[in-house]
Amino acid sequence: MITKNKLLQSLKIPHGTHQDFPIPSFVIDSRSATQGAVFYAIEGERTDGHKYVENAFANCAAIAIISKELENQSIPVLDTRKTDGRGNMIIPETPFCMLVDDSLRTLQKTAAFWREQLPIRVIGVTGSVGKSSTKELVSEVLSLKYHTFKNPGNYNNEIGLPLTILNMAQGYERLVLEMGFYYPGEISFLCEIAKPVIGVVTNVGTVHAERAGSQQTIAEGKAELVAALPQSPTGTAILNFDDPLVRSMHTKTHANVIFYGLDHEADVWANEICSQGLKGLRFRLHHRDKSTTVEVPLLGRHSVQTVLRAVAVGIADGLTLHQITEGLAYSNSQLRLVAVHTRSGALVLDDTYNATPESTIAALDLLSELSGQKIAVLGDMLELGQYEKIGHEQVGHRAAKTVNHLVTVGTKSRTIAAAAKRNGLPATAITSVETAIDAAKILKYNLKSGDVVLIKGSHGLRMDRISAILEETK
Repeated sequence: MITKNKLLQSLKIPHGTHQDFPIPSFVIDSRSATQGAVFYAIEGERTDGHKYVENAFANCAAIAIISKELENQSIPVLDTRKTDGRGNMIIPETPFCMLVDDSLRTLQKTAAFWREQLPIRVIGVTGSVGKSSTKELVSEVLSLKYHTFKNPGNYNNEIGLPLTILNMAQGYERLVLEMGFYYPGEISFLCEIAKPVIGVVTNVGTVHAERAGSQQTIAEGKAELVAALPQSPTGTAILNFDDPLVRSMHTKTHANVIFYGLDHEADVWANEICSQGLKGLRFRLHHRDKSTTVEVPLLGRHSVQTVLRAVAVGIADGLTLHQITEGLAYSNSQLRLVAVHTRSGALVLDDTYNATPESTIAALDLLSELSGQKIAVLGDMLELGQYEKIGHEQVGHRAAKTVNHLVTVGTKSRTIAAAAKRNGLPATAITSVETAIDAAKILKYNLKSGDVVLIKGSHGLRMDRISAILEETK
């Protein structure tokens, strides 16, 4: 566990023999502060953490990192930009504020410093679709042999990743970090902090094109992970052979490369894939001259790719194929798609965390594998930039081949409805509404036993409210 003096050392602040103490947690939400915590007051788009410094101290935080002076502040302040004329700083007794130039940069510097102190191997995961499910399954596989930690939820950016490192206790041997991408250079920066030795790239899609630009720009951003890996034999890049933009990333790295995919030319590949509906998947797994039948309790054929990534990481990190496949058979990974039954007997597939054309088509593929009257409730897909129209049209085309009834939510998703109609879905089988609540009202009184409902849309539309309302009718 990092201590107060280690925190000061990370910022090159002399601390002498001043009393030390362990820091139990690092937080950016004052409500999460506990006894002895460090609170970082960060200025964000929606709010300014400096407004909540007093609240953090009320919750027994020991130190608040601030980047501007506070009004009516009775807590002592250590101004890290000034010394007493002899190059010294007087460290106040806790609780106290630490005034720095940039509280976010201070968080990142401390995380990078602490990472250097930890004798762990870091596995980085990035890609347009499947990052979180891959992180979960990779963590589960590595836990068969190593004491493994992972970033919680969506702690995958310039704030969440440093917090993950700082809040990880000592004693772990592996750290699996999902790495998000919003702009060029971001993943390189995250790698400077985390120092990954294994990097996994899932695919290159159109998500975040609104901010990042073209698909090629997105590919270059994802490639920053493999470019940052140490050279072979220490570093290993796990690349999707089935995605040409990812496959070509082998030229961007000096690390060892393991290709995975559904092509027999990949190093780790699968065939004879059989979906068993809600019971999971069965397929034939191949690695070099070895092959074995694998059964996993994961939903949808697209989950095979997730399994292959986890297998590749396990192999790269010293696990045997037998160890990996035995562990996968009893997987407890909590992936984002949740299946629940309503009182009417309908099955609801809640996949509402987020949506891209790629992930939505994969979810529709899963829906097509199940029996029953198929209903898809699809919301707007956000941040697609130049791919907005074609992305929604692709989803509409696939929906027309899959569903018996389509409900679209939002303005952009009307493009899905129009494309589905052009591709053969009758107009009487299409309903378009503005909000998730509107969609829930339609479903609540019309679902019957045997119906299978997929709910999918970008998080901004709060599509999760639909399944919550339907569950109330259980």
